[in-house]
Amino acid sequence: MSTLTFGYAMCGSFCTFKQSLEQMKKIVADGYQVVPIMSPISYTTDTRFGKAKDFIEEIESTCGRKIIHSIVDAEPIGPKKMVDVMIVCPCTGNTLANSITDTAVTMAVKSHLRNSGPVVLALATNDALSGSAKNIGKLMNYKNIYFVPMKQDDPEKKPTSVIADF
Repeated sequence: MSTLTFGYAMCGSFCTFKQSLEQMKKIVADGYQVVPIMSPISYTTDTRFGKAKDFIEEIESTCGRKIIHSIVDAEPIGPKKMVDVMIVCPCTGNTLANSITDTAVTMAVKSHLRNSGPVVLALATNDALSGSAKNIGKLMNYKNIYFVPMKQDDPEKKPTSVIADF
């Protein structure tokens, strides 16, 4: 019996990293393999939400493998059929919609989509209801792209922000 392997890609919505990691740990605890992928910004940036090296250690420990964080290392995901499902959690608003391959995350998704594999997006972006709305709308019309249910983050303090229901 084979088990599913998930690609788990993380973009730079740092305030949601802990929530995202909880979901990653649940997937691993359920017995699935996880291939971790991070954008360069998420892989290298220390923020008030935590240090990059601490997140890297936690992710690699959870998944039992090194994080893919370069375009070159993400490219074989599709040709080698390394994952069955690609998850992008958190997914920022400018990720993917314009087919630009500028990070390990965008390459991983593009490479996976070449096999018509499913991609699950868990949005976390401050401009979902403004600048990124058209990009999100485009993605909602793409084949093999699925969205985690989402809601407005904080209507009073962040009126254009949307966050996935982790």
